[in-house]
Amino acid sequence: MTIGFAHAELIAVLVAVTGNEPRVMTIRAGEALPSGPFEMGHRTLQSGLREWVQDQTGHPVGYLEQLYTFADRDRNNEILGGRTISISYLGLVHEEAARGGGRPGWQGWYSYFPWEDRRSGRPADTDRIEARLTAWAERDPHRQQDRMRRARFAFGFGGARWNEDLVLQRYELLYEAGLVAESGREMDANAGRTMFADHRRILATAIARLRAKIKYRPVVFELMPESFTLLQLQRSVEALAGLTLHKQNFRRLIEQQDLVEETGERMSETGGRPAKLFRYRHAVREERELSGSRLPISRG
Repeated sequence: MTIGFAHAELIAVLVAVTGNEPRVMTIRAGEALPSGPFEMGHRTLQSGLREWVQDQTGHPVGYLEQLYTFADRDRNNEILGGRTISISYLGLVHEEAARGGGRPGWQGWYSYFPWEDRRSGRPADTDRIEARLTAWAERDPHRQQDRMRRARFAFGFGGARWNEDLVLQRYELLYEAGLVAESGREMDANAGRTMFADHRRILATAIARLRAKIKYRPVVFELMPESFTLLQLQRSVEALAGLTLHKQNFRRLIEQQDLVEETGERMSETGGRPAKLFRYRHAVREERELSGSRLPISRG
């Protein structure tokens, strides 16, 4: 579809958590997100997106919400020629093998943003990123102080607090500094896997949205199996947040919010006695949507 001189494109960020790792559905062997133009035959934007996802990946789509509309003049002109309006959606699914026609496959999202995973502490390449951003800041003495202030705020340099929600700000700073290949300038070999056009930027936006949302809406349960242990639930939240959580605080808050109920069954977990299985209390979904519900991001 053409709007004025712009093309409208639909892009899907489908997220799953498998083996305690957040994963994203991609096409072109990991180089792009499922996408396609919005056509007049599509009844709605969502129906058009579902058609493209089905065609390119063959993967079912359940939970879906609109993410953001990208229309920057100078960031994605190469997609269809001329200016492109990218309407993105975030989907939460359970990983299944994909057999569509777009060379689909699941990729760990930290391969695109290695600096975002802090479950094992400060990533090894953080010092390198700080050095490269410092050199970039020093190249412009008039803006050096502002650039360094932004770098410290985004990446937690110099003792500043790490904010897991600033995924997009960190990527945009690296883009501005020319440290990612998508910027068309120099490329840092440790700056993560690249993606077509603005797709890595869209993925960063989706990660930021999901990290923020799990704090006040129980959307993580869209990613969980029908029954699960509390440790599995905690590991899934940690995978999305890129942080290690305090076990007892996590469990206390889950119990206080009455989000789950016991199934009466147990399963064996490595290194311990059989753990109780729980399920999400679907009866609380409506009241939680009205009153707010959060899963704890409590650092361990």
